[in-house]
Parts: sequence; C-alpha cells; structure tokens
Amino acid sequence: MRLLHAVFAEHALAFGEHIGDAIVRLLLGDGGQGHIAWIAARGPGGLFDAGEDFGAVGHQADQLRRAAATLGRCAAKTKRSGGSKSSKRLPTLLFFTDPVRTPDPVAVAERLPRGTGIVFRAFGASDAVITGRRLAKIARRRGLTLLVGADPDLAAAIGADGLHLPERLAARAVRLRRSGWIVTAAAHSLTAARIAARAGVDAVVVSPVFASNSPSAGRLLGPVRFSSLVRGIGAPAYALGGITPRTARRIAASGAIGLAAVEALAS
Repeated sequence: MRLLHAVFAEHALAFGEHIGDAIVRLLLGDGGQGHIAWIAARGPGGLFDAGEDFGAVGHQADQLRRAAATLGRCAAKTKRSGGSKSSKRLPTLLFFTDPVRTPDPVAVAERLPRGTGIVFRAFGASDAVITGRRLAKIARRRGLTLLVGADPDLAAAIGADGLHLPERLAARAVRLRRSGWIVTAAAHSLTAARIAARAGVDAVVVSPVFASNSPSAGRLLGPVRFSSLVRGIGAPAYALGGITPRTARRIAASGAIGLAAVEALAS
C-alpha cells in the first residue's frame, strides 16, 4: 500500500502543480495539521500566492526567502522538524558556495536576503582564509549566518558561526563542534540522515530533492520520498537540489524547516 501511495502521488504531480500537490498531501496522510499548513502556504505571501511572478529571475532570491520562511512556519505548525542542539536560531534559507558554479561568493553574499545562511565550501583553496574573512565581515554587517564546509580550523580562523559536514563526516559532529556553533550535515538517504541526527547535528541538509547541476548528485528523491524522509529523521531538515520558487511549492507541507540552493541564489 505504501508503494502504491508513492506511485500515485508521483503521477499526480504531472496533472498540474496545484492539483498534484493537493493529492500528494492527501496521500501522505498528513491529517489536519498537514492540510492546515498546506492551506496557509496558499495564502497571500505564502508559497502559493497567486499574485507572485515566480518566473522573474531578478526576484528569485527574495522569492526563495519567502518560500523558505513559509516552510519553516509550516514545519512549526505540524511539529515534525525536531529540535536544534544549538542556542543559535537556524536560518530558513541556505546559500551553498561552489568554486565552479558560484565563482564570486562575496558578490553573492552582498545580495542575499537578510537572515540567509551561507555555507562556504573552500575545498582547500589557497585563498580560503581571505575569502572566508570577507564573507564573515559581510555576514556580520548584513545579519547573515556563516558556516564553513568540512573544515573546523578554517571556521575558527574566520570567526564563522558554525560548520557544515559532508555525509562522510556527519558521525563526528560531536567531536568537531565548538562552543556556540551551529553544525549541519549533508545526507542523501534516510540512513545517513538518521546517523547525522544521532550524532547531534542541528539540522540535516537532504539532497538531491529535484534535478540539479551538481556533478555529485545521486538518485533524485522527489517530493514524496523527501517528505517521507523528513518524517523519519528526528532532526530539522533542509531541502537541497534543484530548488527554485516553483519546485519549493511541491514540498510546502513536507515538514522541512527551510531551503538550500547554489545557483538559484546566485542569479
């Protein structure tokens, strides 16, 4: 029966985003709370605001900010997001830097909506400390949250707010955490997400939800499997992979606390 639910829900999406998403919510068995969250997301300013021009590239970052904030509110209403281990508030929107796909992260940081989180992935670049300190300065000035990917020493050197761990390092979260830090981890399956949650991360970044340009992207989860995965993690979760204002509408009642993107926030 569970398999039939997933199959019918996935095919329902092809009949139109609004109708398909409604059927997905019903088949997922959200109950009253899920329906309330979905209806709220359709209202003015929500993910489904009929007056929104989701095709306007110039407004994409702000559209994603509003979509992410709506996800966070929906997750709070359905109480399915788990709890953060950090005393710091988790941002609802994360920008992941990439040396190829976002070659000028400093310029992007200057344009990000206030309250956004940055995951600075230096990948051993020789100018990592210089770029990281520039990002930290912008983050402090603009009210952004700065995490560093996989390198706790770099995070400490630039005064970052925390650390983002690749899936392979998630189990070491407790040992790598420093006082006051936010620690997140990547996960590409329910098993990996649960390992990260048990290791004490503040949130799990789950990917790929939709088709993306990442060369390391694995099997797509899709909105139904992603929503089911979020329910089973036991920690706050972000959606990463092919996230746009349009695709964000398809996970409005997933229970995720926010969105994460690379190019979508660099446009």
